[in-house]
Amino acid sequence: MDSNKIINADSLQHLKTLDDNVFDSCVTDPPYHLASIVKRFGPGQKGINNQDEKEGRSGPYHRAAKGFMGETWDGGDIAFQKEFWEEVYRVIKPGAVCLAFAATRNYHRMAVALEDAGFEVVDMINWIYGSGFPKRRNLLKPAHEPICVARKGVNKELNLDDCRVPYRDENDRSGWHKTGSDGSKGYMGTDTFKIRKIGAEEIKERTKNGRWPANIIHDGLEDDWARYFYCAKASKKEKGDSGHPTVKPLELVKYLVRLITPKDGIVLDPFAGTGTTGEAAILEGRKYYLIEKTEKYLKDIKKRVDKPLLC
Repeated sequence: MDSNKIINADSLQHLKTLDDNVFDSCVTDPPYHLASIVKRFGPGQKGINNQDEKEGRSGPYHRAAKGFMGETWDGGDIAFQKEFWEEVYRVIKPGAVCLAFAATRNYHRMAVALEDAGFEVVDMINWIYGSGFPKRRNLLKPAHEPICVARKGVNKELNLDDCRVPYRDENDRSGWHKTGSDGSKGYMGTDTFKIRKIGAEEIKERTKNGRWPANIIHDGLEDDWARYFYCAKASKKEKGDSGHPTVKPLELVKYLVRLITPKDGIVLDPFAGTGTTGEAAILEGRKYYLIEKTEKYLKDIKKRVDKPLLC
């Protein structure tokens, strides 16, 4: 496969038509399935008849019962289906990595489905932001979205050097390289990094070109947060007039594409939405294969993937 493609189809059914071991990576934002109100709260709600309860046409609950922000595409549970991830597993190459967004509430269900399909869940990236707002008074303010890091088979290195976070200044850099600093400064982003095991000289070598990419993507608090990759939520301008409620910021998706996709490789996105993955792939020198079921988003995808070519 040597060209970019946009496919308007059901992702599961289309994946079944593809050859094995085609894609170099997968970056996707599947439906979060934040529904149904009727299932969560049970029957017997005041003012709702039994038939409407069964069908999810429940008056005040109708919007939420459809899915996130009333979108019908979010009402399904495809991200929790082993069969779907088996197809993704089959069409990506051995050693390829899949990055899949999820909601905090049901991330575990997607991760289990990935494992059951054959993937090894090797990590979780946390995209942290400060602009979330609780949907109900009995919920915490949402402040992050997990991204599951799942690998097919053999262990291949990530493109870490392409994703290093620059030091703020020379003092920041010297904290890693001066004598006696082997473990005096907490290593960024992870408490599983064993300095004693790897050795101080190796640490110096691995960090001389910038901070080691962490499993946190932050939206911009000051001071120590500067050691992480910064990415704010998508702005109104970036979302445009598509009406899609879960558009991910381009800089975030560029980072993820760059992290796991080799140069000139092909990244798969079976839930393309408005095409952010396609635009990110072009800007990062990669190819894309986008699948989107909802026809109304196709014009947004085309607009996105054409934009870098016009610059």
